Amino acid sequence: MTALIDLYQAHALWAWLALGGILGVIELLTGSGWLLWPAATAALVAVLAAYAGLSPGQAVLVYALVTISAVLLARRYLPRSLLHPAHDINDNIGRLVGHRGRAVTAFRAHAGRVFIDGKEWAAELEGAEALEAGSAVEVTGVAGAHLRVRGA
Repeated sequence: MTALIDLYQAHALWAWLALGGILGVIELLTGSGWLLWPAATAALVAVLAAYAGLSPGQAVLVYALVTISAVLLARRYLPRSLLHPAHDINDNIGRLVGHRGRAVTAFRAHAGRVFIDGKEWAAELEGAEALEAGSAVEVTGVAGAHLRVRGA
């Protein structure tokens, strides 16, 4: 055990940078956003451990406190749009909001089908009770796998 502590004290900077690098790579692979702050904090602790001479216990304590603080502050003060982008390029339904198309079937009781961007979709009509087949529609939102549309 003392050999491990001696190794850490001789190479504290590299131990913490390795931890930060590993966490950074995992963050890049997953894109979760949760490991960004622990990775950055590991880099900070690397500098503190190397130049301020923190013991292993002190370094772990500083790492834990700064990581918790950074995560809480980021979740509180960073804009939600930065943490959770509204438009996901892989969301093939959500990207249709604002697009226009045509009603494939007549809408009765707010339900029907529309043709938008080369594909037919189940849709719910907002506002009016009925809409005839062939009428122009505009997508206003998404409700599960159904588009919400209104007459355009």
